[in-house]
Amino acid sequence: MICRLKSVVVGVACAMGFLLLAAGVASAQDIKTNYMPGTDFSKYHTYKWVSINNTEQADPIVAQQIKDAIDTQLASKGMTKTDGDTADMYVGIQTSIQQQQQWNAYGMGGGWRFGGGMASATSSTLQIGTLGVDFYDPATKQLVWRGEATKTLNPSKNAQTNLNRINQAVAKLLKNFPPKS
Repeated sequence: MICRLKSVVVGVACAMGFLLLAAGVASAQDIKTNYMPGTDFSKYHTYKWVSINNTEQADPIVAQQIKDAIDTQLASKGMTKTDGDTADMYVGIQTSIQQQQQWNAYGMGGGWRFGGGMASATSSTLQIGTLGVDFYDPATKQLVWRGEATKTLNPSKNAQTNLNRINQAVAKLLKNFPPKS
């Protein structure tokens, strides 16, 4: 009996550890970037914020938090924000919140072999938030760099957690910006 109890406890501990590991992996942000080949990024020193029409946008508070995070990262790379029309580069953001259905199921007891048990399944909706950052060359009116961070705008009840997630995603997203020629 004690051996069975130990194996059940070990099995439950292993299952919980696996679930925690899976939850950590599932919540990691995915970063993708791409840029126009042959672009001379060394000529970009100033930037201006622009709106991207016909796209889903975050609420004004989140949008400002995103812009502040990007401003911080670009300033650390020696770029200067301007409101003038003579900016070397235009920057725009896009956001998207998609919903994904998730089923959570668990069971207790020994099943048919050990005389029954009980099980439960619940459904929840996950918000998978994506942040897109675009850099345009105003002279050519062409997109020169695009970055995307998924699982970034997943709303939480804690405002500080949301802000930390945005700052972390933007830092990862712009880590290798500008690209090396």
